[in-house]
Parts: sequence; C-alpha cells; structure tokens
Amino acid sequence: MVMLKEFREFALRGNVVDMAVGIIVGAAFGTIVQSLVADVIMPPIGLVLGRVDFSSLDITLKPATAAAPAVAIKYGTFINHIVSFVIVAFCVFLLVKQVNRLRRPAPAPTTKECPFCLSTIPVKATKCAHCTSEVGA
Repeated sequence: MVMLKEFREFALRGNVVDMAVGIIVGAAFGTIVQSLVADVIMPPIGLVLGRVDFSSLDITLKPATAAAPAVAIKYGTFINHIVSFVIVAFCVFLLVKQVNRLRRPAPAPTTKECPFCLSTIPVKATKCAHCTSEVGA
C-alpha cells in the first residue's frame, strides 16, 4: 500500500504530468515533421535533382528470392530522416531560445525618482543632486 501511495504521488506531480504531455505532443509533432519532409520537402528536391525519389534509393546487398525478401541499405530513407531531424532540432532550438528569453530576469533599475523634485537620480543615492533632499538608500 505504501508503494502504491508513493507511486501515485510521483505520477501526479506537476512536472511528471507536464513531461508526459510534452512527450505525447513531441511524438505527434515528429509525425507531422516526418510527413512534411517525406511528402512536401523531398519531392521537389527530388524533382530538381532529376526525378529522384529519395525513399526508394537503396543499395541491394542480396536480391529477393522466392524464399526471402531483398537485403538492402536504404540510404534514401536515411536522408529523409536526417532532414526530419534537422527540422525538429531547429524547431526545438527556436522553442528553447524563446523560453530562455522569457525566463531571463528583468535588469535591475539603475535610477530612481527623487520623491521631492521628481528628477532622476542613481538608485544608491542618499541625497538628491538637484534639490539636496534626503532620499534614503
């Protein structure tokens, strides 16, 4: 019973649930990017390169027989996966860059207003340079 309670507390922590949602959304995003690469990006590139279908590019090591399928190195599919990876990595880079930008703390102010004459003075000033009033630290 204690183990079940500990597991429930672990599984229902906010960061674990957030991580699970991130993994699910990431997997869905990966399939979208895979389709983008295979169905949208690579066909025009193949057309420009002389009607090459990258997914069908391979090196046959052993031809197919009646008893066994062909053994081949499918380097065209590998190229598609490399392009997919680069797109996903770039999207993650942009996302992390934006999150880091939002997390960056605002710079501490270096000036403040004098409460008496409303002129701008340094934060560390104890007297206003304009009206000579005591403004505190």
